[in-house]
Amino acid sequence: MSCTIEKILTDAKTLLERLREHDAAAESLVDQSAALHRRVAAMREAGAVLPEQVELGRAWGGRDGERAAAPACVCSGLICLSVQYQEDAPDVKDMSKYKPHILLSQENTQIRDLQQENRELWVSLEEHQDALELIMSKYRKQMLQLMVAKKAVDTEPVLKAHQSHSAEIESQIDRICEMGEVMRKAVQVDDDQFCKVQEKLAQLELENKELRELLSISSESLQVGKESSVDPASQPIK
Repeated sequence: MSCTIEKILTDAKTLLERLREHDAAAESLVDQSAALHRRVAAMREAGAVLPEQVELGRAWGGRDGERAAAPACVCSGLICLSVQYQEDAPDVKDMSKYKPHILLSQENTQIRDLQQENRELWVSLEEHQDALELIMSKYRKQMLQLMVAKKAVDTEPVLKAHQSHSAEIESQIDRICEMGEVMRKAVQVDDDQFCKVQEKLAQLELENKELRELLSISSESLQVGKESSVDPASQPIK
């Protein structure tokens, strides 16, 4: 049981470490995806603004005679566009080095790959979470069984001792009851025997008294007979 619990704990720790690694990888992929989205948006904006500025420059730059007749709003717009173009020119030059269309297709491919990898990571994360939940449920079940078994083992000797002690007390009570019944019967027998002995003694005393009276009567009658037999012999013969 202990080996199984230790193995479960080790597996749970390993799964937690893997989940943390997957979380870190997912966060990194999300950051990379956001950076790629920002770069794509910037390149799209640059690709949309640059042709408009170039066309406007060509249109107004080729007509020197009409430049003075241009409305003030158009001139101000051109000034703003030229200023913006001058500000964005270094970025446009830098981005033009990387061939925007090829780079966009490559970044779109990378984004799709990252999205697919994110989906796979989310699926793997859910599977790991399900496996961890299953392991933790089994761990809780085994711990509950272990606690129940431990309680049963701890209480079993006490229950056995209590049962044996109760049986011993019951046997002692039964013996005491039997001894009390025997003593009660013995006392009753002794009382009956004592009464019988008393009656026998009284009867014997009465018989002894009667015999003594008879003996005294017979002794007196013998004495009288002897005296009567002696008197005629003692008289003189005439």
